[in-house]
Amino acid sequence: MIVKGIIFDNNGTLSDIQTNEWHDDVYRIISNLLSYQGISLAPNVVKYFYFQIMKEQRAASGERHPEFDAIDIFREIVTRHSTDFTRGLPTEKIAQLPILLAETHRAASRFQLQLYPGVEHIIRQLHPKYHLAIISDGQTAYAVPELNAVGLSGLFDPIIVSGDFGCRKPDERLFTAALTDMKMVPSEVLYVGNDMYRDVYGAQRLGMKTVFFKSNQGTQEKEGVKPDYIIYNFPELLNAIRFFEEL
Repeated sequence: MIVKGIIFDNNGTLSDIQTNEWHDDVYRIISNLLSYQGISLAPNVVKYFYFQIMKEQRAASGERHPEFDAIDIFREIVTRHSTDFTRGLPTEKIAQLPILLAETHRAASRFQLQLYPGVEHIIRQLHPKYHLAIISDGQTAYAVPELNAVGLSGLFDPIIVSGDFGCRKPDERLFTAALTDMKMVPSEVLYVGNDMYRDVYGAQRLGMKTVFFKSNQGTQEKEGVKPDYIIYNFPELLNAIRFFEEL
C-alpha cells in the first residue's frame, strides 16, 4: 500500500481532553456573563435552555447522527431573552456574543486538555512526508483553538469539524469531505481513531485502512467491526504505517 495521507480523529486520539458540560459551575459563569449583556437568567435556567435548544436542533435536523451548533444555541438564548439594554449594545459586540458565549461555555466545562504522550513528536515526524488531516466531532468555536493550545496548529489540512456539517461520525459525508479536500482516494489514506464505531466503522465503510488507538476514551468494541491495526500508545503508529507500506 502506498500511504500518501493520514486522517486523525482529534479528541481521544491526539488530545486527551476531559469536559463536563453538566457541571453547575459552567452555567453560573455563563449566567454571570449574560448579566453584563443585560440578560438576567439564573444558572439553572441557562442550563435548561442550553440542553433544550440542543435537543430541538437535533430533532429538527432529520439526521441519523445529528450534531448540534453551540454558537447557534447561544444566539438563540440571546435572541429570546434580549432586553433594551442588550439591543443597545454595539452591533459588533452583539454579533460576536454567541461565539464568546460558546467559547466561555467550553472553557468553563473543560478540566483537562493535553496531548497523549508522544503525539507532538510523532506528528512532526510525519508532517513532512504525509498529507495530514483531521476529522473531529466538535464545534468550530473551539476545535481549531484547542489544536493551537496543544501546539499542533498548522499541521493538518483540512480540519473537518462535525459542527460545520450538522452530523457526526460515522456519517460518510465527513470522511468524503476530507478525502475531497486532500485530493486522495480511500486506498491512499490511513485513518487513525479511538472509537470503534465512529472512527473505525466510519472510515472502513469508505474503504480506508484503519488504525485503532486504544486510548482512555471512545467505544472500545463494536460488533462486526475490526480495525486493520491496533496501537496501545501513540508512538506505535510508526510501526502501523510501516506495516501498511509493506502490504
